[in-house]
Amino acid sequence: MTGSVLTPMTGTGGVCVIGGGLAGIAAAVRLADLGLPVALLESRPELGGATYSLRRDGLTVDTGQHVFLRCYTAYRGLLDRLGTTGDTDLQRRFAVPVLLPGRAPQLLARRRLPAPAHLLPALAGYRLLSPAERLAAVRASAALRYVDPDLPATDGHSFGDWLVDHGQSRRAIRRLWDLITVAALNLPCAQASLALAARVFRTGLLDAADAGDIGRPRVPMVDLHAVAARRLLDRLGVRVHTRSRVRWIRPEPAGFRIGVGDAEVDADAVVLAVPHQAAASLVPPAAAPAAGQWRRLGAAPIVNVHLRYAAKVTDLSMAAAVESPAQWIFDRPELGADGQQHLVVSLSAADAEIGRPAAELVAAQRRALAELFPAARHTRVRDAFVTREPKATFRQTPGTRAYRPGPATRLPGLVLAGAWTDTGWPDTMEGAVRSGQRAADVVARELASRPRHHTEAAR
Repeated sequence: MTGSVLTPMTGTGGVCVIGGGLAGIAAAVRLADLGLPVALLESRPELGGATYSLRRDGLTVDTGQHVFLRCYTAYRGLLDRLGTTGDTDLQRRFAVPVLLPGRAPQLLARRRLPAPAHLLPALAGYRLLSPAERLAAVRASAALRYVDPDLPATDGHSFGDWLVDHGQSRRAIRRLWDLITVAALNLPCAQASLALAARVFRTGLLDAADAGDIGRPRVPMVDLHAVAARRLLDRLGVRVHTRSRVRWIRPEPAGFRIGVGDAEVDADAVVLAVPHQAAASLVPPAAAPAAGQWRRLGAAPIVNVHLRYAAKVTDLSMAAAVESPAQWIFDRPELGADGQQHLVVSLSAADAEIGRPAAELVAAQRRALAELFPAARHTRVRDAFVTREPKATFRQTPGTRAYRPGPATRLPGLVLAGAWTDTGWPDTMEGAVRSGQRAADVVARELASRPRHHTEAAR
């Protein structure tokens, strides 16, 4: 049954995946590949979770600007399964123009050299820092390769303190290190976990030459993920039910019973792939006595300001800004028409912006882009709006790993998935997919170890 309205399915057994974001999609695909019957329940009208789109004036617009890296192997593998890899662009070589008001763009780009030498020319020639600051940055990059992100003690320190201890000036932190950390961890260096920052810089930039090459979607996220996932899951025989909000989960002698609206669903096993706030409310106390601690992960917001100019104001498809109210700027050509240009300014670590009126945010970004792109000073803005994600990621501060659970709970057959779980990765699309796949593997092992009469319904 693949309709969007759930009807009672008592006695169907199999695995119930709760949550249709990337983690839930990845889990459902893996479970179906393993030959298990799967039902996926999603409270929203469409799949996709945090990577969703909205309709506005005839356009399909993403609520946030999402990018991925070449090292996102699990996520890119999922795109291959969805058949949407061709709807993305992946850089041949990492290259980011960095903009400082009043200065020509400074290109940060890797060279055709083995790691870690591939970034040395970029750091040595980064003229937004002094020669002494550049040399210190090279030394800090070398030292960062020896920080183990998997050591629990590493997570107890802030990346900002580590940078200061390794000779980084305040200006170098603002103009170089925050450039990556704010975008990747949704926090500035001063507030970010050293372990998660080390994962970002080591895995994404330092350990392999091509790992940090940046990929971007060329279509709305609803097409890249939601529509394609629904098509794949239908083909795999997964029963997908949207607009189906789960109210409770109760362990039973032979599995679990799930309350969904006015219906009840029986399942041999459950993958709970929802944000940590919702998971803490849904998981039975016997499964995770410390679930209340998950709320200590908190939330960090992202704000996106969309500006549609009447004419093109920049030839850059993507850029980062420093010493500016803008942060990362993306051209979305699929949203422009008749010579217009649709720019999205993505503001991470947006605690100061999340509550500001849209008119103030738009005015601030119009001024910021006018300082960065001279053509924007005299080009009319035909439309402008703001999208907000108050809980875009968990707050990836020092000490958070202690509150990130693994996939298994104390109730065999009930497992957790989501980028907030202990994947070893930051809260990213890659972490979400990895968590879903790992949760599915745990479920499959647990079902295989049960006595045969407990798994008859899954045959």
